[in-house]
Amino acid sequence: MFGIIKDSSRYAAWQPPPMPASPSPTPIDVSGTRGQATALRVLTKGGMTSPHRDPSTPRDLVPDLSFEKAAGGRVAGIDEAGRGPWAGPVVAAALILSPAIPDGLARLIDDSKKLRPRIRAALYDELQTHAEIGIGIASVAEIDSLNILQATMLAMQRALGALGDVPDLALIDGNRAPNLPCPARTIVQGDSRSLSIAGASIAAKVTRDTLMAALAVTHQGYGWEHNMGYGTAEHRAALDTLGPTPEHRFSFAPVALAARPTSNTHSIQDK
Repeated sequence: MFGIIKDSSRYAAWQPPPMPASPSPTPIDVSGTRGQATALRVLTKGGMTSPHRDPSTPRDLVPDLSFEKAAGGRVAGIDEAGRGPWAGPVVAAALILSPAIPDGLARLIDDSKKLRPRIRAALYDELQTHAEIGIGIASVAEIDSLNILQATMLAMQRALGALGDVPDLALIDGNRAPNLPCPARTIVQGDSRSLSIAGASIAAKVTRDTLMAALAVTHQGYGWEHNMGYGTAEHRAALDTLGPTPEHRFSFAPVALAARPTSNTHSIQDK
């Protein structure tokens, strides 16, 4: 059934704090040609030339349903968010688009990295009506135990499992696929070529950003509400001053360095 998001129960050992309250994204009318025009008006609010995409990112490729149509059947796109940050979990999403997805919505979906945060949130809200979405998370402890690649594969497995019914094919962003209960095809730059993968990239990114904003309330001073745990100058300075937290990835060199005995590691008393 479309519109239901299921989170895998297999990461129950990692419990995020309650989500902070945030305003609902602006609804987008995406029905037909008129709906596309309405959507563009919503996304161009503020008079920007390229309203819903970040102007700093190239747009050489446009995602479409070519891979999905060639395969036939129920096809899930899978993508992840959060492989590179120094803190927080890695999140994956598996997404199966409705055959009746409005053209207006389909034209707006793109690689999450190319979209402005406000637009990602609005599109994710729309996708919950027009797609099956499964979310999988691998915790910081699993990242440190398995390594980030294997933890990412685990999150992808959980995301697909959260869909319930196994799809006929999974399209994976990148060049490596996890072991799945269905055939899989990897696609380099898949989030810019496959509409299902692009949708999954939006779902994974919005979910992880929300988790990091919540963690930022508990662990203040690192700027996670806007750097999402990535290794910014602000984050590095906070590590030097405050030390790492239990939500940091100690298998990552900058965190391991900050955790040395000479560092101020308040994480020891937090654990």
